[in-house]
Amino acid sequence: MKNLKEIQDLRSVLALDFIARAIVEGFITGLHKSPYHGFSVEFSEHRPYNAGESIRFIDWKLYARTEKLFVKKFEQETNLRNFIVLDTSSSMLFPLKENRSNKLEFAIYISAALMYLFRKQRDANGLVIFSDKIDFFSEARLNDAHFNYLISQLQNLLDSYKNFKDRKTDLVSTLHAIADRVPKRSLIIIFSDLLIDNNIPELINALQHLRYNRHEVIIFNVIDQNLEINFDFGNRPYKFVDIETGEQIKLNPLSIREQYQQDITGFFNEIRSRSAQVKTDFVQADINKDFSEVLITYLLKRQKLF
Repeated sequence: MKNLKEIQDLRSVLALDFIARAIVEGFITGLHKSPYHGFSVEFSEHRPYNAGESIRFIDWKLYARTEKLFVKKFEQETNLRNFIVLDTSSSMLFPLKENRSNKLEFAIYISAALMYLFRKQRDANGLVIFSDKIDFFSEARLNDAHFNYLISQLQNLLDSYKNFKDRKTDLVSTLHAIADRVPKRSLIIIFSDLLIDNNIPELINALQHLRYNRHEVIIFNVIDQNLEINFDFGNRPYKFVDIETGEQIKLNPLSIREQYQQDITGFFNEIRSRSAQVKTDFVQADINKDFSEVLITYLLKRQKLF
């Protein structure tokens, strides 16, 4: 399974952990047909051999398969602590359409897939679920019971989110709380649509807090590119409703499309630019595209950390 569209017909009969495994295994298979040919999670417990090192820890079986020299990593080299930070505010339920997946579903499925990949990589995983407050916080651990526990939390979220109403978001306070509660250097992976009332300076301050505490950070800006960026609505009157506040406005999208596109693109470009200044990765994750873009970004980031 590569994207949300392929999952729609199966999610009623398959548990989340099976879907996560299918996403990751399909992704790994696809790596061999992509520009990342040869880049594989198969080597998650190895690193390239450096000339002059002792040959004691060379994995000769791996050499026989690849004709490349790799040495086995020690436990402290292989384990990475990851925290998935998941925005569950009402705006993440967009688009509100029957038989149409939304931003939150995308974030839940890719979070579950990352957890499966973490376990495959022998990396510890924690989970933070938040809206205007932290609703769930788990320390990062590496064992099957913990993996199953976190998957069950995501499954419960998937089963219950349609009952969410008027849930606002407070990403800034959440990130400060994580910086205070996570003492050891970790990779913080944020899934949010970043609809934060133009409060960019405070967001950057929270990111600086994480970076000051030596955490690495990736922001996945979860969006529906067609509707939220391209503003691809028909040439007729619409009633737009703010899912978090209930505020309504009636207008013809064509009358404001050009200005809207300039404003929303400028908003996200400013976040991208200022995030880069504090050495934070910013990636737009379009819910209409494949999950592989998120998984590749994570693996490339992980590779840089070792």
